Amino acid sequence: MLTGSWPSPAGGDEFALSFDQQRDKRVLVIPALFDESNKLRHFTVEVMRRLDTGGVDSMLPDLPGTNESLAPLTEQTVSGWRAAVEAAASHFKATHVLTLRGGTLLDPGTLPGLRYASVGGTALLRGLVRVQLLSDKEADLTTTRDELVARAESQGAQLAGYDLGPAMVRELAEAEAPDGPATEVKQAEMGGAGLWLRAEPAFDADQADALAALMLEQVG
Repeated sequence: MLTGSWPSPAGGDEFALSFDQQRDKRVLVIPALFDESNKLRHFTVEVMRRLDTGGVDSMLPDLPGTNESLAPLTEQTVSGWRAAVEAAASHFKATHVLTLRGGTLLDPGTLPGLRYASVGGTALLRGLVRVQLLSDKEADLTTTRDELVARAESQGAQLAGYDLGPAMVRELAEAEAPDGPATEVKQAEMGGAGLWLRAEPAFDADQADALAALMLEQVG
């Protein structure tokens, strides 16, 4: 496993984790978004480790504003993240793509591969709002969903611990996965419940084996 960087179109370099031996088959991994990214991080890396064992390179780039990135999250947008993914795909010479959950919204739409348990922008935003409303309630704040969404869309807001700008909120509300050659993989094919549903980050070796095996079939 290697760590390195890649040039973001927004300026500066972003971190990337990779299993890269300059092989012909190269998978760009687009992570889940927001809290689901944290919950699936271990799982994602273990899938990549299995791809490496199967003779396939894989690269997991940080999106601007996430993880080790120095870019402010409040300045990020769905369209900006899509541009970043396209740049990463070009930089790493990706031949295939593996997207996880909300990462499917950022699929460049040009590479074959898999879309794992994809979720739309509306559902993602709804989940962030729900968590924030629960947090507000615990703090004795009487915020309604409509009030929170209106404020977030007009001036940005902290949602589930993430400081999102208004453009990100508006774009999330309408974001859908682009058409493309990648194949959808349902959670039912993994042999268990989705790890993003657990209260804390977790790992399931059998599910990692299952997703890696499907990805290796796609790469051929």
